[in-house]
Amino acid sequence: MLKLTVVLPTYNEAENLPQMVAALFALEIPTLHILVVDDNSPDGTGQIADRLAEQHTGRLSVLHNPNKGGLGPAYILGFKRAIADGADYILQMDTDFSHQPKYVPELLRALEQGYDVVCGSRYVRGGGVDQSWSLYRKLLSWFANAIYVKAILHIPVNDATGGYRLWRRETLIGLDLDRVAANGYVFQVEMIYVTYRLGYRITEIPIYFPDRTIGESKMDQRIAREAALRVWEILGRHRQLTPQMRRTEAYTPLKI
Repeated sequence: MLKLTVVLPTYNEAENLPQMVAALFALEIPTLHILVVDDNSPDGTGQIADRLAEQHTGRLSVLHNPNKGGLGPAYILGFKRAIADGADYILQMDTDFSHQPKYVPELLRALEQGYDVVCGSRYVRGGGVDQSWSLYRKLLSWFANAIYVKAILHIPVNDATGGYRLWRRETLIGLDLDRVAANGYVFQVEMIYVTYRLGYRITEIPIYFPDRTIGESKMDQRIAREAALRVWEILGRHRQLTPQMRRTEAYTPLKI
């Protein structure tokens, strides 16, 4: 059976992490492995992850980033380690339950239909966001994803900022993760744009996106404005990419 590695970047998720680990293992996917990448959380998330690794020997491992590098570098580090450890499929998701584990089997089924990456989408038929969102927030998020990013980058994706994605090993290698420079939420946009420019097959499945119930969101208006501006940087950096520019060599992960 193909090995599935779930990469969980964490920063101050001490309350959510044990629950997420339990929920993922409850899916009873025999080859599922969890890789926690902790960004030097001051609330003890890293230490909790270490204890969970002791409880789930061989099925959960931890990377500790001694500096708070942000979402993008955490994912890049986790992706490279997962590839080096022999993962066939690599799932990225949040730890706060906005990305619900119940969708993992659906993501797997979609990937097995021949796609190179499957995205959980709030903005395809059947998807949605938390009912508590204000009309302004719903419209802003929908416009950013379904109109603004698509108009600039011309990608066939309705939820470019979404971070619930299942990748084939070969796809992440081919992207050449070293060419991905963005951090924060625009990291998701850059990843999917590079995927598109390199000619990989992308599909979306609908998901419902509830707000977190524990902890605080890392998103604010400043981050949203910065992400909007950086979409243009992504266009300039990668619009010359072609499928002939895929990477073919795997990675040697950094030792932390």
